Amino acid sequence: MNQDSIASYTWTCPACGRRVPRRVDACRCGQSRPDGEAPASVDEPLSHFETSRTAVVGAIVVVLLAAAVGWYLFAKPGFVGNSSFEPSAQAPRAEPIPSEVRAAPATDSTASAPSAQAEPSSAMPAPAFPLVQPTQAMPAGTVPSLPAPSAQVPVEDLIGRVLKAVAGVKGDGRIGSGFFVAPDTVLTNVHVIAGAAEIVVRRDDGTTTSARVVSSSPAVDVAILKVAQPVATQEVLALGMVAHVRSGQEVFAVGSPLGVLQNSVTRGIVSAVRDLAGIRVIQTDAAINPGNSGGPLINRNGEVIGITTMRVDAREGLSFAVAADHALALLTGRAAPASGGLASVTAIGPALESKTPSTADAAREDGTRVFEETLTLLSRRADALDRDWAGFKRACYGGTIGGSFDREWFAVTDPRAFAGIVARGCEPALAEWRQIVESVRRDLATQEEAARQAGVYPGVRRSIRARLRLGLPGVE
Repeated sequence: MNQDSIASYTWTCPACGRRVPRRVDACRCGQSRPDGEAPASVDEPLSHFETSRTAVVGAIVVVLLAAAVGWYLFAKPGFVGNSSFEPSAQAPRAEPIPSEVRAAPATDSTASAPSAQAEPSSAMPAPAFPLVQPTQAMPAGTVPSLPAPSAQVPVEDLIGRVLKAVAGVKGDGRIGSGFFVAPDTVLTNVHVIAGAAEIVVRRDDGTTTSARVVSSSPAVDVAILKVAQPVATQEVLALGMVAHVRSGQEVFAVGSPLGVLQNSVTRGIVSAVRDLAGIRVIQTDAAINPGNSGGPLINRNGEVIGITTMRVDAREGLSFAVAADHALALLTGRAAPASGGLASVTAIGPALESKTPSTADAAREDGTRVFEETLTLLSRRADALDRDWAGFKRACYGGTIGGSFDREWFAVTDPRAFAGIVARGCEPALAEWRQIVESVRRDLATQEEAARQAGVYPGVRRSIRARLRLGLPGVE
């Protein structure tokens, strides 16, 4: 504000020289306004100072009012945030959380394993096996292992990761599988490398290296190999514990035998966990193919719960894996010998094959035979239809087949897979193809149900359908 504006709203005290607002009749020194100075009119604006002071006072009043209203609202019963809050009659009360579900039990191998100083049991040693990243330095006496993923991933991604850790093992003419639990450590079966003068390990990328046996337990058919040329970036697998294995749980048997069956994967369920004279084994219907011995049996989280050992040829869908607990005990130098009449886990097969099958086993064997024979006939019919389909596709269909099907003509009932253009005049032929697919679907479903009632294991049924290329979507 300039001097002229200030002079127009004030008068000068003749006694002390102060400028006094024209609305004030006397100066602070007591001098009255001279007669020549007119008082301020009611229309004159307030000075800059008075305007600022008025604004500040107003702001303070607003803040105080807001604080009072807030205190009133939050102090009143029934408002959220008040310590005396009581839910209304209509609002459901939250039930207290039971103590047994407040903290989920640990599921990884480190959570359940006791300390290394714990006294081992004679039947099953309680392993203490530290999980260490493979890029870290390996402490003396330990073998690193990657923890399993916390969340389930698609099966394809899971198997792809596991296969990178599975290796082929060859010893004096015998072939089998193994898997890395550390960049320089492989687990396999004793019967794969027993008595071998030279052992060769073949990695997933095709490179090979020699290996030597550093520890083994013939009783549980588990051996530990040290490779001569470890790779720091080698994928490794985590070892789980049989305490978390349940009947009906989905499992995968993975192997990498040296030869045409490299990267073999079969799927099944856990039939039972058995304790045979101090040897803990997992019974499964996942097929153990030739050369898969020594490979991992993994759960849906990618943990190794067993080491595949054998299948019983006289019993369809009957395979066994040694519990990973035995491997953990052997790795930490605390393996316990088997007791009782079973000298080795490999004696399970001959013991079972020598017994007369029970009524349920006989029914399962008959059901498996009938299921395979019936589907073989259906597969021959499908082979003939493959040739007819080639002519229909060439003459009538313009486009591609989306997705993956055992036989292309299975796609005609899936609008997403069969989305191309059908030539004019070919509609009746397309309708006939759809009827054929539905007929095959009904036949498969009928045979599936009959086999299920006969006790044929799901893994056996899946294996037969896959071999005969009859994996029709919607039939399980």
